[in-house]
Amino acid sequence: MISNISSNLFEALLEKKELDLLITEDSKEAKSLYSLALFFDKKPFVLPELRVDYLNDLRSFSEELLELNETLEEYYSYRKKKLLIAPLNTIVKYLPSPELFKEKRVEFGDFLDLDSFKEELLCWGYSFVDIVETKGECSFRGDIIDIFSPSNENAFRISLFDNEVESIRELNVANQRSDKEELEEIAIKPALFGLNKEAYEKLELKTEIADSDSFFKDIFSLGFWYLNELGIGIDLKQDLKSFATKDLSEAIYDIYEFNQEGFVPKESFASLEILENAKKFDELVTSDIKTLMEFHRNKKIKVLAKSENLLRQFDLDERKFTFIETPAIVNQISRDAIFISLNKEIKKKRRKRPKIIIDDLKKGDYIVHETYGVGIFEGLEQVTILGGVRDFVALKYASDDKLLLPVENLQLIDRFIGQSGVIPVVDRLGKGSFAKLKNSVKKKLYEIAGEIIKRAASRELVRAKVFPTPPEIYTFQEAAGFEYTPDQKRSVGEILEDLADGRVMDRLLSGDVGFGKTEVAMNAIFAVAKAGEQCAMVVPTTLLANQHFHSMQERFQKFGIGIEQFDRFTTTKDKKRIKEGLADGSIKVVVGTHALLGVEFKNLGLIIVDEEHKFGVKQKEKLKDKAKDLHLLTMSATPIPRSLNMAMSKIRTFSQILTPPVDREDVRTFVKEADD
Repeated sequence: MISNISSNLFEALLEKKELDLLITEDSKEAKSLYSLALFFDKKPFVLPELRVDYLNDLRSFSEELLELNETLEEYYSYRKKKLLIAPLNTIVKYLPSPELFKEKRVEFGDFLDLDSFKEELLCWGYSFVDIVETKGECSFRGDIIDIFSPSNENAFRISLFDNEVESIRELNVANQRSDKEELEEIAIKPALFGLNKEAYEKLELKTEIADSDSFFKDIFSLGFWYLNELGIGIDLKQDLKSFATKDLSEAIYDIYEFNQEGFVPKESFASLEILENAKKFDELVTSDIKTLMEFHRNKKIKVLAKSENLLRQFDLDERKFTFIETPAIVNQISRDAIFISLNKEIKKKRRKRPKIIIDDLKKGDYIVHETYGVGIFEGLEQVTILGGVRDFVALKYASDDKLLLPVENLQLIDRFIGQSGVIPVVDRLGKGSFAKLKNSVKKKLYEIAGEIIKRAASRELVRAKVFPTPPEIYTFQEAAGFEYTPDQKRSVGEILEDLADGRVMDRLLSGDVGFGKTEVAMNAIFAVAKAGEQCAMVVPTTLLANQHFHSMQERFQKFGIGIEQFDRFTTTKDKKRIKEGLADGSIKVVVGTHALLGVEFKNLGLIIVDEEHKFGVKQKEKLKDKAKDLHLLTMSATPIPRSLNMAMSKIRTFSQILTPPVDREDVRTFVKEADD
């Protein structure tokens, strides 16, 4: 538990134990200990967790690598007492050594050798582009150099006269405009590693011949893994007094079971010490601080706060405790002392990314402001405020009212999307019309939610057809040719239990692609078909319908269960035959697209919806109306929030397949920013 670990570290640092590196189980544990370490003389540095295997493509981990480099550079350059806190997955790797962190200063009036400057930036990991948009990019266009150093919040534009630096300005990458105010000098740092030409060429050669399945074999993707071979990677544990928060030997073994090179020797962890369990202190949970202090009035009380203003906010009597000014958060208690922190962890607000690019807007375009509603884009305006010039987006509203939006708040507006050919009504500023519209939409959404719950409640009261589990079900499962995973067995059991219960089933079956959702669904179809009732599987595409038809036909024909496919590629003659077969009950199982929604069944008992997230709300509600007294099973690898919320809220039942089949290869998914 984190609470015990925090007490262990607190006591170790309080006793001035020699401790330079603390290895944690993961990033969550590392971050939780940062504030506690801040309380002591040593400045803490927390490395990000790098959960990546040897020779995996590092492009997918560019954010983590950038954070790693920035933290290491700051750590290496800090000359006072310090403590490095590192997750195990990061510290097992050879990390960039101090020599890779360099800096180039460019001053007004400097003379630049453009060829050598370009070569230096190339070796430092910069990407050469036409227009600079993100960190690690640079652009050379005649006498203009744009460069976005990872260590800076903004890009810079260097203007040259021949090869002399004529001016340096900050560059706004959103509108590609530079500030009027000139800078005397700037510091440029490596985008990846500060390599010289020789090291760059060696590293490039290593990556080109790497035995990796990476799409790109270059320094950005694989260079990190060869730092040690070139003598520029470092095992930080060798020179530091290292401790672990707890025994991590099993985790270390797991990492080395699949990874050999590119990781520091497993034997070097043999001397790793484990933090001793705290003997005096324990984690303190604070709620009513005044009552807590009164209860422990006989102990030495130390109150931590980042300013004296906090003391006044809590109305504390300063005669009863010792005040320590610190931003740290420490809450610990022993038999004779108590440490209470008034500081609270500041939760970073997630800043929304702008949904539009200014260059894509034309004068006269309709936009929507999240507070003021529909307006008309009038262009960019520069306004002087307190002596400084700022860019604003000019928006026109009804009665020629104007709103000036700072360009840094672009996330507040979006392009208006409506019916083709329909001209939107522009809102009025200050009249609250848009707020009223939002409230009415919210009210309508609550009404829809109420209808959904009402429909779910009414289905609960309906007596459904009972389908007992057929004795042949075990023979059917054995015919699959593979052994079901524990999750598949559990899901099949839950569904068969629903079918035999007498209440209408409305179950969501979730599982990753290839985890065997269709096999689970076929058990339900088998049970219903064997009872003489009909089953319909509805899918979003003809391709999926065809795929399911062939796999299910192969499974069911051995048990005398006929199956048909019904979609837009079905011939008119076959459509007529299938409709007649479904109407008279001779066809028991059919798989098709939403075209099935208009077909009449004689005795439909079960509807299965595959990839339900690809169906619209109206289509799904039409299905619900059709299945008022029918069993309904929906399947999805990625359930939409509404379906998932209904499952979590117990409005519908939920089965999950979390374990993959034995021979299935892992799927690695990265949620990243779109990048052409």
